[in-house]
Amino acid sequence: MTNLLWPGDQRAGALMTDRALLTSMVAVESAWLAALADAGLAQVDQSDTALHHFVDARDCDMLAAAAEDGGNPVIALVALLRQRAAPGVAPWIHRGLTSQDVVDTGLMLALQDVVKQLKTQLAEQISDLSQLAVQHRGTPMVARTLTQHAAPTTFGAKAARWLDGVADAYRRLAALSIPAQFGGAVGTWSATVELATLRPDGTEPAAVAARLTQGAATTLGLDHRRPWHTTRTPITAAADALVGCSDCWGRIAADVLILTRPEIAELREPVSGQRGGSSSMPHKRNPVLSVLIRRAAITAPPLAATLHTAAALADDERPDGAWHAEWDTLRSLARRAVVAGSQCTELLAGLEVDAANMRRNLDAADVLGEQRVIAELAGRPPSPTFLGAVDHLIDASVRDAQRLLDGV
Repeated sequence: MTNLLWPGDQRAGALMTDRALLTSMVAVESAWLAALADAGLAQVDQSDTALHHFVDARDCDMLAAAAEDGGNPVIALVALLRQRAAPGVAPWIHRGLTSQDVVDTGLMLALQDVVKQLKTQLAEQISDLSQLAVQHRGTPMVARTLTQHAAPTTFGAKAARWLDGVADAYRRLAALSIPAQFGGAVGTWSATVELATLRPDGTEPAAVAARLTQGAATTLGLDHRRPWHTTRTPITAAADALVGCSDCWGRIAADVLILTRPEIAELREPVSGQRGGSSSMPHKRNPVLSVLIRRAAITAPPLAATLHTAAALADDERPDGAWHAEWDTLRSLARRAVVAGSQCTELLAGLEVDAANMRRNLDAADVLGEQRVIAELAGRPPSPTFLGAVDHLIDASVRDAQRLLDGV
């Protein structure tokens, strides 16, 4: 995909593009057909259940245009698969499914790849931030509250707070359930149960349907869950986890933007080619990575709010517009998270720390007022160990983050 109005969109690559989503939806149809064949409910050889070779990227435009007729792309996709499949296979394709099953499960399958990419990014950031925190545990700087000089701290302590936020985001993603959706027309397995009544061995039809959904989910590598047609928790949980990523990156970017101001000059973004240049002011070097990360942090919460609103308006057994509002919203949120994650990874890996300017700014500020007041109460001079528990806090953050990556 390309997007002139979202600089850096290419960093998300093929994730959740039309082609990726088409591949995911065909994978859903194939997994379900294989489950039917395995249960003896479809007169199809397992070798004929792979449907991926019936469609390719050239079909995307046609399917996108045809989607308007039915309100979703699955109707035209099923017709295309049945048209291109062998006569003995075609009637069994999509049998027992509904469009929502394929769209929802296809989105979850594509989202799974996004989550894997984000976890990789976050793990790299945890490593870089741990290194920054330890390396600069003794690099003094002035802490600021409400934009004003407040008290002494170290850059290691600031990096440790960034680290805590990134670790929280990783933890949310790692705990995220990404389930398949197989419920049939109204979420009751109605068609699947009807198919199961054809079995000659008298197996309870509902038990057959349950095994089918479990088997198809396992084939796709997704979690198994009862139908969630109008219980949109998987969507909103994913949205919240994605926004959690953008939140922690936005917080880092906000600090970097402040500390790269020429009058402060305590940090610098990594240099890369012409990045940061201006069309009219050749002397400028703008902190573009941080600007674009902050852009994502500003726009992510409204996208998640749209998904929460859609969940709250998911009426009947298939919502009339609320469900449809989710698809591209989730795609935008997911791709933008990957882009911002990539930009933040690059930012942290090459962040330049000006320890001399940090020391200079601290020396020029009177930030020992709190210590003096407390010392006066005790009737003694201020303690030289004015940095308090910085080392303890840094070590705790780094230790907890490493334990998280180690799965402890």
